[in-house]
Amino acid sequence: MNWKHLLLIALVVSTNIETNAQKINFSQADLLANKLPKNFLNSLPQVVKWIDDEHLILNQKNHPDSAFKKYLLDIKSGKLSDWSEGTSSSVVSSAKQISVKDNDLFYKANGVEKRLTNDKAEEKNPIFSPDSNFVAYTKNNNLFTVNISTGKENQLTTDGNSTTLNGWASWVYFEEIFGRPTRYRAFWWRPDSKQLAFMHFDESMIPMFPIYNSEGSHGFVEETRYPKAGDKNPEVKIGFISPEGGNTVWADFNEKDDQYFGWPVWKPGTSNLLVYWMNRGQDNMKMYDVDPITGKKKEIYDEKQKTWIDLEDRVSGRVNFINNNSQFIMQSDKTGWNHLYLYGSDGILKNAMTTGEFTVTSIKYIDEKNSTVYFTARSRENTARTDLYSVKFTGTDFKRLTFGEYNHNVNLSPNGKYFITTYSNVSTPARMSLVDNKGKILKELGDARTTELEKYNLAKTELIHIKSADGLFDLPAMVTWPMNMDPNKKYPILVSIYGGPNAGTVMDSWNWSANRQFYAEEGLIQVAFDHRASGHFGKAGVNYMHRNLGYWEMEDYKTMAKWFIANGQADSTKVCITGFSYGGYMSCYALTYGADVFTHAMAGGSVVDWHLYDSHYTERFMDTPEENPQGYKTSSVLSYVDKFKGTLQLVHGTMDDNVHMQNSIQFVSALQNKGKDFEFMLYPGGRHGWGGSQAVHFANLKTRFIYKYLLEKAVPKGALK
Repeated sequence: MNWKHLLLIALVVSTNIETNAQKINFSQADLLANKLPKNFLNSLPQVVKWIDDEHLILNQKNHPDSAFKKYLLDIKSGKLSDWSEGTSSSVVSSAKQISVKDNDLFYKANGVEKRLTNDKAEEKNPIFSPDSNFVAYTKNNNLFTVNISTGKENQLTTDGNSTTLNGWASWVYFEEIFGRPTRYRAFWWRPDSKQLAFMHFDESMIPMFPIYNSEGSHGFVEETRYPKAGDKNPEVKIGFISPEGGNTVWADFNEKDDQYFGWPVWKPGTSNLLVYWMNRGQDNMKMYDVDPITGKKKEIYDEKQKTWIDLEDRVSGRVNFINNNSQFIMQSDKTGWNHLYLYGSDGILKNAMTTGEFTVTSIKYIDEKNSTVYFTARSRENTARTDLYSVKFTGTDFKRLTFGEYNHNVNLSPNGKYFITTYSNVSTPARMSLVDNKGKILKELGDARTTELEKYNLAKTELIHIKSADGLFDLPAMVTWPMNMDPNKKYPILVSIYGGPNAGTVMDSWNWSANRQFYAEEGLIQVAFDHRASGHFGKAGVNYMHRNLGYWEMEDYKTMAKWFIANGQADSTKVCITGFSYGGYMSCYALTYGADVFTHAMAGGSVVDWHLYDSHYTERFMDTPEENPQGYKTSSVLSYVDKFKGTLQLVHGTMDDNVHMQNSIQFVSALQNKGKDFEFMLYPGGRHGWGGSQAVHFANLKTRFIYKYLLEKAVPKGALK
């Protein structure tokens, strides 16, 4: 550190002391109890829903001391009026509801409930048909419907068993392709209610992974068909069937092919199903238009990349059909940045709608009448911010509609005439505004900042950028500095990360909290790092991870940590990294491969070797172990156990069905074999995360670690939950 930098720090500290002398300090007890001063921050309104383009329901307070209440905002007049419609007992009682109680289905309408099924098997994922005449569900791995008016149950498939699943997703589809919110559902009503599409999975060839539960005298084993990297995947086919049963029409795919299918969608205005197909190597994605009457398919899109393509659907839809299905808008990151493209229904590209080194994140609304699409994207000026833009179908008239140097969270009216934005940055508490589709602010709806807030000394939080070691990237970091930093003192640093491809956590948003303030007053540098493949630099940056997980993330993390040691007063003997899941992997990797920089780590639910994780996620980036043996070796924490040094806290849930406890057990074994010391905590019955008393115990475990090894003092009264 040179004399100019020391002088700068001294000037900043002296200025802070002078400014802070006129402000109020928090009490430690209040911060620990999350007891903030009255009216410290205002509560912003909450958007309940848009009624139409001119009317919006908001849940808000009239006064800081009042309770939340629903109001109707008239956009033209700007007036608020009480809102009661939609909460009356008559409206609620007339709503049709389907529920599962004691493993059976119950239907309720007009306040009257009737039982639809009565057997020992559990009905799962009940879904109304669009015309509300049927409910579809799965039971014993078969697909069923029940006619609501007659009560007749129809069994649509009959071959369901422990390894044959109808309408119920195989684990790897549930976890990696469809997503956990789908609750294993793998069936879809046709919009006219005349058919159901469903997926049929054969898991018999997938290795069984045992998950042990220690409850009771004998415990038990929960068995999951979990394909590890390189293992066989389930064989899948797509069928169509009437809700009353009959013959199944199978889509024209060969279930024996090594392939994946994405979440299908019904083509608007037709009875056809759009099916996303991908090869096992995940570098070729096709979209097919499938006829549910004949099962015949027609290819309408084909994309190939040198690295990989994400099969998961983009937010708001990877594809959107427009102009009576004569065209469609496709999202693709094939150029290295995710953009919008206009295609004819024949799959021929007409034009790119957006171009450049920025990332489209979501389509919010398509105005066909005016040939305009409204979408969000990482700001072209600051990748840690999100903005709303509009562009014509031709790619002309590109406009930024949000404003200022803020990160925006937008909510559009039904026809895109207006939008609500909640916006902030690291130094500005959130505000909310009503804006028209030209970008003109029409009404301020709320501001979290208060005069009370201005009275208090807040720890300084800022977004900074650090040049990567190869000079190619300005890597973002969000840092909260200790209060009243002494230029002659070194401070412990706590680095919170997730890591992983396109999974950054650094955004230019207000994130003050009592806990962050508390640790700043205790003298801890708190920072979040994002690496080159975190999403800030588009798919071009993420592609660095191809066949090489771990390496570039850690190289960038090490560079950033070194910057804080050289320029930010971080103590080189107390550089702690913490994360869960992929973040746990990076934390373990930091004390092995990255042990020349990182000294402490708290790692939870960690992958330690990519041979041990599932096929779809792992192979997307790494290819199979047979294709990339060297990449699997260099990415493994276990390959660098000889280099392990520092202080590690390792935790895992014993029944983690995502990142198996096997990972931590193998790491523990390797550390023991090398005579390495570490801390290890199990959470019995815990999955990939845990709640209740175990969550409290886990929080206290981390607090004790921070005080013992980083702050080197007793845990203050009230710091433990």
